Amino acid sequence: MTTETMARTGVYEGMFLISQAAAAQLGDTLAHIHELFERANATVVAMRKWDDRRLAYEIDKQKRGVYILAYFTCPTDMVTKLERDVQISPKIMRVLVVKADHLTDEEIKANDERQALTDEAKMRAERADVGDEEGSGRVRLGAPEQAAADTGSDDAGTDGVDTDGVDEDSEEN
Repeated sequence: MTTETMARTGVYEGMFLISQAAAAQLGDTLAHIHELFERANATVVAMRKWDDRRLAYEIDKQKRGVYILAYFTCPTDMVTKLERDVQISPKIMRVLVVKADHLTDEEIKANDERQALTDEAKMRAERADVGDEEGSGRVRLGAPEQAAADTGSDDAGTDGVDTDGVDEDSEEN
């Protein structure tokens, strides 16, 4: 006869708030959330992006955030470990974990949009790659590029505008 006791497990609903910077790297952030679940011996039943919205107040100088809703089973004594791990995580700003006893299995599985999350993560990664290939060509600060300065015209960079306010052709001195 063994004295081994079975750990009680429960079904939980977790709402994760991530910053826009973490949402830009959604694939890495989702992998990080799954890693946190693994550490807590939790099994993800359903996960989806709940919303992307403006926050009621700034959190860590962030004005917007993305909410990820997850339903998972976890040993009851590991929920506090999961919450602690999330609190020290640099990628997740806030978390709220509550029991999901009020939902049926069908209702929970209806919220399973993990494939849509994966697709959005790929789309965001592709968009970031395209932005990297284009470079930061949209905004130019500092001195003009050498090609623009060597246009051969005397008033390079002024676009026909006299900067001293005096029309040089109409001077009568």
